[in-house]
Amino acid sequence: MAKQCAICGKTGRMVWRLKKLRGKYHRTIKKRKKPNLQWVKIPIGIKRKNFKQFAGKKVLACTKCIKTLGKRK
Repeated sequence: MAKQCAICGKTGRMVWRLKKLRGKYHRTIKKRKKPNLQWVKIPIGIKRKNFKQFAGKKVLACTKCIKTLGKRK
Protein backbone atom coordinates (compact mmCIF):
# COMPACT_ATOMS: atom_id res chain seq x y z
CA MET A 1 0.00 0.00 0.00
CA ALA A 2 1.45 3.33 -1.10
CA LYS A 3 1.72 6.31 1.22
CA GLN A 4 -0.48 8.38 -1.06
CA CYS A 5 -3.84 10.10 -0.74
CA ALA A 6 -6.43 8.26 -2.85
CA ILE A 7 -8.34 11.46 -3.63
CA CYS A 8 -5.78 14.17 -4.42
CA GLY A 9 -2.67 12.00 -4.96
CA LYS A 10 -0.55 13.80 -2.35
CA THR A 11 2.69 11.89 -1.61
CA GLY A 12 5.78 12.43 0.50
CA ARG A 13 8.34 15.09 -0.40
CA MET A 14 11.93 15.87 0.44
CA VAL A 15 12.64 18.98 2.53
CA TRP A 16 15.82 20.62 3.78
CA ARG A 17 16.28 21.56 7.41
CA LEU A 18 18.08 24.87 7.78
CA LYS A 19 20.75 25.27 10.42
CA LYS A 20 22.40 28.56 11.28
CA LEU A 21 26.18 28.46 11.19
CA ARG A 22 28.32 31.60 11.73
CA GLY A 23 25.45 33.95 10.84
CA LYS A 24 24.39 32.12 7.66
CA TYR A 25 21.80 29.42 7.06
CA HIS A 26 23.03 26.11 5.65
CA ARG A 27 20.84 23.34 4.30
CA THR A 28 22.18 20.43 6.27
CA ILE A 29 19.67 17.65 6.80
CA LYS A 30 17.53 16.26 4.01
CA LYS A 31 14.35 14.66 5.36
CA ARG A 32 11.24 13.05 3.87
CA LYS A 33 7.93 14.61 4.95
CA LYS A 34 4.93 12.29 4.66
CA PRO A 35 1.29 13.39 4.33
CA ASN A 36 -1.07 12.91 7.27
CA LEU A 37 -3.19 10.03 5.96
CA GLN A 38 -6.27 8.73 7.74
CA TRP A 39 -8.77 5.98 6.94
CA VAL A 40 -12.14 7.52 6.10
CA LYS A 41 -15.39 6.15 4.69
CA ILE A 42 -16.85 8.29 1.91
CA PRO A 43 -20.66 8.65 2.14
CA ILE A 44 -22.78 7.21 -0.68
CA GLY A 45 -24.72 10.38 -1.56
CA ILE A 46 -21.69 12.64 -2.08
CA LYS A 47 -22.05 15.37 -4.74
CA ARG A 48 -18.47 16.62 -5.08
CA LYS A 49 -16.82 15.41 -8.30
CA ASN A 50 -13.47 14.47 -6.68
CA PHE A 51 -15.19 12.14 -4.20
CA LYS A 52 -17.87 10.55 -6.46
CA GLN A 53 -15.72 7.66 -7.65
CA PHE A 54 -14.98 6.66 -4.03
CA ALA A 55 -18.62 6.82 -2.82
CA GLY A 56 -19.35 4.08 -0.28
CA LYS A 57 -15.69 2.99 -0.01
CA LYS A 58 -13.12 3.21 2.76
CA VAL A 59 -9.97 4.97 1.54
CA LEU A 60 -6.75 6.53 2.83
CA ALA A 61 -7.16 10.30 2.51
CA CYS A 62 -5.07 13.25 3.63
CA THR A 63 -6.51 15.51 6.31
CA LYS A 64 -7.02 18.35 3.81
CA CYS A 65 -9.35 16.13 1.75
CA ILE A 66 -11.18 15.00 4.90
CA LYS A 67 -11.74 18.65 5.83
CA THR A 68 -13.11 19.33 2.33
CA LEU A 69 -15.35 16.28 2.63
CA GLY A 70 -17.06 17.77 5.70
CA LYS A 71 -17.96 21.03 3.98
CA ARG A 72 -21.50 21.55 2.72
CA LYS A 73 -22.09 22.99 -0.74
